[in-house]
Amino acid sequence: MAIMCVCSSTAMSERVSCYAALFLAVLLVLSYCESGDQGELAVRTTRKNINKPCDEIYVVREGETLHSISEKCGDPYIVEENPHIHDPDDVFPGLVIKITPFKNR
Repeated sequence: MAIMCVCSSTAMSERVSCYAALFLAVLLVLSYCESGDQGELAVRTTRKNINKPCDEIYVVREGETLHSISEKCGDPYIVEENPHIHDPDDVFPGLVIKITPFKNR
């Protein structure tokens, strides 16, 4: 009888070992799925921020032109909407302008 007990305990330990390995594999897969979803969420959030139109009130930064602001914000009518801009070439840092994205019209 002592031999039967040893065999059954060996079989039982192999079963437990197999289930433990299976459990760890499932945890590993679930861990990967969770981190993959968060990375995808970060990419989506970043894309939304890139495609986000400019605020309605825009402050010109150094090196920007009306053309670059127009492309960046999607407003081809900046001069027409801002009567205080008399010369489109006379844009300076700190100038406040109104932006209306073209796709909202």
